[in-house]
Amino acid sequence: MDHVHAPPVPAPTFTVRNLTIAYSGNPAIKNVSLDLYPRSVTAFIGPSGCGKSTFLRALNRMNDLIPGVTTQGRILLEGEDIYAPGVDVVNLRKRVGMVFQRPNPFPMSIFDNVAYGPRIHGVTDRDRLSAIVERSLTAAALWDEVKDRLHKSALDLSGGQQQRLCIARLLAVDSEVLLMDEPASALDPISTGKIEDLIDELKNRYTILIVTHNMQQAGRVSDRTAFFLSGELIEYGLTAEVFESPRDRRTEDYITGRFG
Repeated sequence: MDHVHAPPVPAPTFTVRNLTIAYSGNPAIKNVSLDLYPRSVTAFIGPSGCGKSTFLRALNRMNDLIPGVTTQGRILLEGEDIYAPGVDVVNLRKRVGMVFQRPNPFPMSIFDNVAYGPRIHGVTDRDRLSAIVERSLTAAALWDEVKDRLHKSALDLSGGQQQRLCIARLLAVDSEVLLMDEPASALDPISTGKIEDLIDELKNRYTILIVTHNMQQAGRVSDRTAFFLSGELIEYGLTAEVFESPRDRRTEDYITGRFG
């Protein structure tokens, strides 16, 4: 009888061990450990205030910007401790970019929004910048919609287009990991669909980690799902397994809408 071998699990992008994060002494994340894998989408679900956005922000040290935050435990990015002394946080945030709940384009042209990061990192050649802008907007499924108005204000774009522009900004600086904090919660259903299609396309090249309140969205876009409750990681596994046969009753109650 032939044995069917499961495909090998790749080395994790992030290895998180015993992570505890507190705001002014109040724990928001309690002793969380998990591995996050490349070229896939992991969804973080759970009720408001359960710690999922705090966990997401820890992965590129955005919590450092909040007064009174303490972080204990280890987060390794491809084996390197991102909280070790001497870590270049600017470079970390270049590698691990974030898309926020509400689109936040800069008040400048579409072109300059995408070229902003490369310019900061020393790219000045106009032809090279133009190539980066076109490549990034194409990868963000936005090029065909904006190629004739690159020098118009990004603030004139629709909400869904603005969100894809923010994704293009990350792609322009060659981010390896895309953190998405409810990237479609402020968008209409058609724009949400475009963002989900884009996520599905980008996961072939990036590690994508998404916080979502939308159970259907988590089911559609993610390969793995982590369920948080009161700062604790209750369950983590392949999305199909977490949704169809959860191991913890609390996971089942949340997914089926009994609370949250």
